Amino acid sequence: MAGIVSAEHINPFLVSAKRILDQVCGIQIEVGHISKDNIVIDGEPMFIMLGITGELTGQVCIVFDFDVARDIASRMMMGMPVTEIDDMAKSALSELGNMIMGNAATLLSNNKIMIDITPPTLATGKAKLASPNMTSIKVPLLYGGKEIRMFFLLKLA
Repeated sequence: MAGIVSAEHINPFLVSAKRILDQVCGIQIEVGHISKDNIVIDGEPMFIMLGITGELTGQVCIVFDFDVARDIASRMMMGMPVTEIDDMAKSALSELGNMIMGNAATLLSNNKIMIDITPPTLATGKAKLASPNMTSIKVPLLYGGKEIRMFFLLKLA
């Protein structure tokens, strides 16, 4: 498979994120303006980084401000209040990344694009990811005045 990363490669991740956030968290998201943009994570957010190998390679980052991370972790734990990102909340957020990526891998395989995913890495703080031979795409996922940002740094293998 040769060529550039296209909507055919990104859309399964977005469909998966919408599906998982709806089913697991009861969140109805809307996809904001998609842009080719360097991956710059600023401020003091929390992010989940997952690697992709196979016919599509690179990184996917799911970025939350702490209030959004607490909200999502609470929803994943059946409404239990989450006031801090403790080990249980970190586990829930990491599992969210696994669910989104696993579902996206299934959707991609239905299109004959085979990938594997790495275990999630949960981190906080500022980061900048770039590669001269990968497409960098930013996708905001919006719900209730809040935002989850998905960043894709991908190339076709």
